[in-house]
Formats: sequence, C-alpha cells, structure tokens
Amino acid sequence: MEKATFGSGCFWCIEAMFQRLKGVENVKSGYSGGETKSPTYKEVCSGESGHAEVIQFDFDPTIISYDELLEVFWKTHDPTTLNRQGNDVGTQYRSVIFYHNDAQKELALAYKKKLDESDIWPDPIITEISPLDLFYPAEDDHDDYFNQNENQPYCAFIIAPKVAKLKKVFAEKLA
Repeated sequence: MEKATFGSGCFWCIEAMFQRLKGVENVKSGYSGGETKSPTYKEVCSGESGHAEVIQFDFDPTIISYDELLEVFWKTHDPTTLNRQGNDVGTQYRSVIFYHNDAQKELALAYKKKLDESDIWPDPIITEISPLDLFYPAEDDHDDYFNQNENQPYCAFIIAPKVAKLKKVFAEKLA
C-alpha cells in the first residue's frame, strides 16, 4: 500500500468520493500545509492556520494507480479557482497535492502540465504541488461525514451531486 494526500475544497466532499474507489482504504480527513501545530477545525476554518482541508488515504497501486487517482482528483473539482471551491472560500479550501515521494511529484507535475497544455479550462491550473510535511488528522466527527449525514443540507445539495457525477464518470473504478 502507498499513501496519497489531496485537498480540493471541503474534506467532506473529497472524502466521500475517494472512499468509493476500488483499491482505496483508510480515508482520513485532516489538515496539512500550514504553520499551526495540531490545528483544530475551528482554527483551520479561520483561515489563519495556513492549513488546507485534505484527505489522506492508503491505496493499492496494483488496483488503482496514482495517475488514476490524479484523474479523479482533477476531474472532481475546479483546479483553476484560487482558494475556493463553490461556496467554500479561503486558503483552507485550496487545490493541493501533497506528494509523498519523488515519483508522485513527477506524476503530479506531468499530469498538471498535460492539462495546462490541453486548454480544457479557460484559466490556468493553480493547483499547488508540494511535499507532505505533516498531516494532522481532523477530529473524529469529520470522518465518514457524508455517509453518516446524507440528509444534512450541505451533504444533500453539495456532496451528493459530486458523488453522483463520480458514479457516472468513474463507474469502472468504484468499489
């Protein structure tokens, strides 16, 4: 198993998508990329901690490759908006890949370059690609959030459509 760490807006959204992929296990919401030691959700939401909301997970590269994970990452959010995904605004919602090794770094940079050259988006991709320094797990009530709160308004109106799109676009990769 290998590890991956991605941020693309609210971690409840990205967790709900990646935990449905074959070969992905132990999806954990958390914080990374900032200065505050052992931050809380409240500190991260303030925008002053420097951390992004991220997920970290294990994956089996014999079942799903890092390139396939990158494909899901880039196709399930807008990587051209700075510090924003939908109504979620702030540096904590930035598009970011925290790589765990040089191979992940090279794959992420190559994929980003390919997307930039394809002109799929009218604006440039601003996704940050940085080495993982520290990952701080979020409070336990953030884990498996969508699955436990599907009828909560944010889940029903924001996350559920993303999960539906994932099921449509990546059906062959779903567990």
